[in-house]
Amino acid sequence: MKIQQIRNATVIVEFANTRFLVDPVLSPKGTYPGFEGTANSHLFWPTVELPISVEQILDVDAIIVTHTHLDHWDDGAKSLIPKNLPIFVQHEEDAEIVKASGFSDVRLLTEDSSFNGLTLIKTPGQHGSDEAIHAIGDLLGQVSGVVFKHPSEKTLYLAGDTVWNKYVERCVETYQPDAIILNSGDAQVPGLGSIIMGKEDVYKVHQAAPHATLIATHMEAVNHALLTRKELREFSAEKDMVNHLLVPEDGEVCVL
Repeated sequence: MKIQQIRNATVIVEFANTRFLVDPVLSPKGTYPGFEGTANSHLFWPTVELPISVEQILDVDAIIVTHTHLDHWDDGAKSLIPKNLPIFVQHEEDAEIVKASGFSDVRLLTEDSSFNGLTLIKTPGQHGSDEAIHAIGDLLGQVSGVVFKHPSEKTLYLAGDTVWNKYVERCVETYQPDAIILNSGDAQVPGLGSIIMGKEDVYKVHQAAPHATLIATHMEAVNHALLTRKELREFSAEKDMVNHLLVPEDGEVCVL
């Protein structure tokens, strides 16, 4: 298994000889104004350029879009991804959004999806605390993750845009993943707190899955993600997680 951090939540997962591009955001640095009502909304994003060429990024067998927020499925992705590539989405509403951009092979993730002989399992998440969902749930919307399984591979759980909660805890208990990709940039909405995992949430995942390798993504690329790689690495050392937490730079490949 190989996980390549591209930028923000965009990663390439190479699993059972199949390459998946997850949550593609392919526009150049500074394309979009900051998300209104979030931290650092004055900053344009992406705050960094892509680390490798679009051609290299698109050398994949399928796309997975965990949800259709702009920082997971952007205009660059819509225009650059070949229209016939298989794209997995979380539900019919997102399927219609993707199809509206001209994509012809849009598939729903379920609890027993399959592709190229491997199993893809849709998992639930929650894009913020109960308070945040109550206040701006319509904006935060539904999110998903995915578990990758194959007899020849370790089990991988990609949690998606979620904070630590009962859904993540249940997935860890149910699937006993060997590796977990966590959106760890601590994106913030002032007054409502984190809407993805911060360092304390990463530590809770480690406590729940002490033998799993954690891979941190969704960092240092959008205006409202406040946790830096440096801070997470320092926290990891304090909590004795260094041997269990990978914090890859953009472009870096993690081999598991």
